[in-house]
Amino acid sequence: MTQRIAIQGELGSYSHEACRKERPDMDVLPCRNFEDAINAVRSGAAELAMLPVENSTYGRVADIHRLLPHSGLHIIDEAFVRVHINLLGVPGAQLEDIKEAHSHLVLLPQCARFLSENNIHGRVSPDNARAARDVAEQGDKSHAALASELAGEIYGLEVLARHIEDHGNNTTRFLTMSRDPNTERRGNHGMITSFVFQVRNIPAALYKAMGGFATNGINMTKLESYMVDGSFTATQFYADIDGHPDDPNVRLAMDELAYFTTNIEILGVYPENDDRF
Repeated sequence: MTQRIAIQGELGSYSHEACRKERPDMDVLPCRNFEDAINAVRSGAAELAMLPVENSTYGRVADIHRLLPHSGLHIIDEAFVRVHINLLGVPGAQLEDIKEAHSHLVLLPQCARFLSENNIHGRVSPDNARAARDVAEQGDKSHAALASELAGEIYGLEVLARHIEDHGNNTTRFLTMSRDPNTERRGNHGMITSFVFQVRNIPAALYKAMGGFATNGINMTKLESYMVDGSFTATQFYADIDGHPDDPNVRLAMDELAYFTTNIEILGVYPENDDRF
């Protein structure tokens, strides 16, 4: 029986592309939102989830860092997808026919220059793959979708303009989530440890908490803060570091971090993806 991997959104989305790239042997299970994708893994309806966490142009994906600590899942891999945006129209449509282009709110600004130059009005859709599906169902030659070529293949649309994004290096990072952690592997390019923590309410707590990573020669590749339960005084931090919790220097740094924090939760230990290099 083929295993399943859950995504937020519809078939043809960039999350689907990430699955096809990193887990081509698995069936993709589309879910309405991130919570449903997480619950699909927790319930056993899917073995894994592929969740976007950040984009090189627009930063972190809303709500993901809030959901991860309470998801009950573990990060076991990362994936990178180059976000190529295409103008997709119904069969027979030409570029000059297009008056409106539909896509997700985040995707529309990434094609602002192209839309302006071609006098095309952007229209917000819940999902870029959903936009492709809707355009296909409507069959209107004046309407197009901004989506992946995969979405065009799935919904029978033609590529009217290829790779129209304003930024040539637009990339989304995804995390592969599982019910069970996998800490025994060692990657060819090293390991990443992802965790969240809350600092104690003392002066310079964050500065002191970070000191152990500097003195032990550990590279921290990401540190982001966000509020907890809507409080302006309770702040949680999400961090990625190079290394494995079993490495002596990482163990020392985490011990020092624990002294200045109220809680630490490791979200995953996984190999660095080759696409980082």
